[in-house]
Amino acid sequence: MESISIFEIIKVGIGPSSSHTMGPWRAALFFLDLLRKNSQLNKVAEISTTLFGSLAKTGKGHGTDIAVILGLSNEDFKTIDTDKIGEKIEEIKSKGSISISADHSISFNYDKHILFEYSKSLDYHPNGMRFEAKLIDGSLISQEYFSVGGGFVVKQNTGHVATNPITSKYPCHSQKDLLDNCNRLNLSISELVMLNETAWQTEAETRKQALYIWEEIKNCIFRGINKSGMLPGGLKVRRRAYDLNEKFLKGQKFANVADWIKAIKNGPKDFDTVNKWISVFALAVNEENASFGRIITAPTNGASGVIPAVIMYAHCFTQNFGEDEIVKFILTAGEIGTLYKKGATISAAMGGCQAEIGVSSSMAAGALTEALGGRKEQVCQAAEIAMEHHLGMTCDPIGGLVQIPCIERNSMGAIKAITASNMALESDSSTARLSLDNVIQVMWETALDMKSKYKETSEGGLAKIPVNIAEC
Repeated sequence: MESISIFEIIKVGIGPSSSHTMGPWRAALFFLDLLRKNSQLNKVAEISTTLFGSLAKTGKGHGTDIAVILGLSNEDFKTIDTDKIGEKIEEIKSKGSISISADHSISFNYDKHILFEYSKSLDYHPNGMRFEAKLIDGSLISQEYFSVGGGFVVKQNTGHVATNPITSKYPCHSQKDLLDNCNRLNLSISELVMLNETAWQTEAETRKQALYIWEEIKNCIFRGINKSGMLPGGLKVRRRAYDLNEKFLKGQKFANVADWIKAIKNGPKDFDTVNKWISVFALAVNEENASFGRIITAPTNGASGVIPAVIMYAHCFTQNFGEDEIVKFILTAGEIGTLYKKGATISAAMGGCQAEIGVSSSMAAGALTEALGGRKEQVCQAAEIAMEHHLGMTCDPIGGLVQIPCIERNSMGAIKAITASNMALESDSSTARLSLDNVIQVMWETALDMKSKYKETSEGGLAKIPVNIAEC
């Protein structure tokens, strides 16, 4: 089994969905690369994309169609000006053409070239899509891709989760591997992860990237608390982070994120206040996510508010939580995420919301425990506790939008993570009756047993409640 860098699990992304937005976006880019490598890109007359299963059923709500169009336009979700996405899409639709390279444009008709196959799924995974390029000479080039969660894209015939498979020096595919390696080398979990990341880059580069992630987290939260109004999509969901921030800071305005954080640190620290700030942090991120904003995928976009909320909580309300602790947090969170990726799933279309909010809460719980000085056994216990209390959670977004219940669930996941960490830090982990490996296995078994209507299809649960959607 190949190793996965923690920066494949925690990375810069764009909303609203890692599996339904980022994945199809990357797949479109992969298809262009395929045509380019075969010297066929400038011979293309038109490209059609068929979305199957969950991608079709919730695709418009998740912006899958928009993601495909932007991918075929060679846009990079890491750098695109998110405020101009709507303008870009309207320009393509009005012109009736897409520039698939610097010197080649092809015709584009939304109704003809973006197809939603609601009644059929491809065999390998519910998030399947097929790209077909018709060349000028009339020949067809076709390729199927699968968005398997967290922005990962695979081809059925390879099953690869990375384009260049790498095996780290001390591979960890389970809690047992993790603890065995730590004990053998006398390292903490974050120290082991740092060592393993040298398969991809130096320790200095790993630290720099972790702190870059932290900067992006702070900036995302700050953007979220400074935006008001309605979220797009037609559900008429109002942004709440802005109003709550205004209330808690009594209308004070801040020019930068550092001053804003300083004001929070200097404010009240009673339980009610801290608890409310945790929700503000999570809401701010997921409101950005719902608006095609730039966020940190951790491990998915739908769950992107949990880890930011927990790490911001630790930074603002615990003692001596500086850069070293932040790096420990991110390294540990990412490693726990890889265990779920390898041992179960991080795709709601495969496992329901337990695979997203549940996994992110587990990641955050273990990471917080590590950063606060917990023993490696306590880290694993915290991660286990957090997932234990998310087992069976369904993915049932109303209107296929990552809004109701998704945004609030991030606040709940963050609170559970902090609670799980507190319990583990005050426990004798040697008396624990369940391991992280146990709960990952049960989570996967639960995913297999769960009906498809509870797996990001908007066919069951809360998604069945009649809600008038003005535009979607």
